[in-house]
Amino acid sequence: MADDFRIHVTTDDPDALLQRLGETRDHPGRFSVSRDADDVFVYANTYAEAQRASELVGGPTRIEHWLEAEERWDDEAPSETWEQEELDHGHAPWEVRVDCGSRHAAKELAEQLEADGYRPIRQWSYLIVGCSSRKDADALAARVHGSVEPGGELVWETLPGNPFAVFGGMGSSGTPAG
Repeated sequence: MADDFRIHVTTDDPDALLQRLGETRDHPGRFSVSRDADDVFVYANTYAEAQRASELVGGPTRIEHWLEAEERWDDEAPSETWEQEELDHGHAPWEVRVDCGSRHAAKELAEQLEADGYRPIRQWSYLIVGCSSRKDADALAARVHGSVEPGGELVWETLPGNPFAVFGGMGSSGTPAG
């Protein structure tokens, strides 16, 4: 796969470095080059090609590897996941939904889960229990015979004075038809 590796060069004179790289056409290997302010990046398909590019550039360089699954270079810190963003906003990214069959069973299970540190929401004979990860949600769902769904914040926007806006525009925000 192309562009799996790159060398990262920070230089006081990136223009001179780019010119020097342009003059190395007789050397084996083809490299793509990009620039971000004083940082120059030379991309290579393999680690060996990245080493050759590093030798051509000279001076201090570092070889970086692209981590496809994480969509980042290996020297960059992992970015915050959508799950962490939801948690940062006070919302559970995953929910376990449980049909308890009766109000009494839902109340009992809610009390058990609260004792375990969960904060279930009880609605009639159903429970909704927030979890911080898919793994935790799967484990809880197996334990309480529930189903796992993505959670998070759900926001409904309605027009002022129009309680029917959720019906896709069927409700009117104007005067009644007459």
